[in-house]
Amino acid sequence: MSLIILGTVQDGGSPHIGCKRDCCKALFANPDKTRQVVSLGVIDHENKRSFMFEATPDMTAQMKALRNFSGLNKETPDGIFLTHAHIGHYTGLMYLGREALGGNHVPVYAMPKMKSFLETNGPWSQLVTLGNIDIKAMEHQNQIPITSNLTVIPFKVPHRDEFSETVGFKILGPNKSVLFIPDIDKWAKWETSIRSEIKKVDYAFLDASFFDAEEINNRDIAEIPHPFVIESMELFKSLSKADKAKIHFIHFNHTNPLLLNDSEASRTVLSEGYHISKFQQVIGL
Repeated sequence: MSLIILGTVQDGGSPHIGCKRDCCKALFANPDKTRQVVSLGVIDHENKRSFMFEATPDMTAQMKALRNFSGLNKETPDGIFLTHAHIGHYTGLMYLGREALGGNHVPVYAMPKMKSFLETNGPWSQLVTLGNIDIKAMEHQNQIPITSNLTVIPFKVPHRDEFSETVGFKILGPNKSVLFIPDIDKWAKWETSIRSEIKKVDYAFLDASFFDAEEINNRDIAEIPHPFVIESMELFKSLSKADKAKIHFIHFNHTNPLLLNDSEASRTVLSEGYHISKFQQVIGL
């Protein structure tokens, strides 16, 4: 079993539309192919099956990367798991439609509101009626055994749920377990203790949209209430060294200095014993 990081960036990508800051100026002229929107791939080599978590605007490249890494002779994964209905997490489904791939009953796993949203709103409903995708219903905390080696457990987290619920996932392999929460409001809004959940798994890929408040001085944080990385590190400071090492920050806004290897923010995070998710990083499950 292998997990590969197919993307680490927040929904709007990097460079970000309309951005005039230094963080994006050079990228418009010279795009960085590693700046892809957050997604994970999981491969069960024994059972010759592959899966994606999130259907991003970068899904064309990410599906090919998953195919090449897996060594499997198929262009589409055996299942796509969706967290919620914000643009970076489901709009890649459009590439499975008749204007593009013309997918053949690609399994898409979605929570009840997400499932209803896709089935009753165009253009997503056309994917269903044409048989490009088959939506598989998920339920909060219900285990989904998708191969003999792999189980997925969705769980609800608080977030801006305009069109759907928001979930994180536990991904359970035969040897290792993963917590994946790319989007959440402030940790205190969740009735579950994130510190307790980190202790139960081997890896935790956690929302790190913004390093601190300085990045969003032109936006109302109430509209985008993610946990700042500095807040998360303060919350996690009582964890053991081993538990801190499980944490891999992910889902970086284009302004986030953690996208830069040589930034002071990156050095601080690493010196505190945490990890910064990297494009096409691979871990064994």
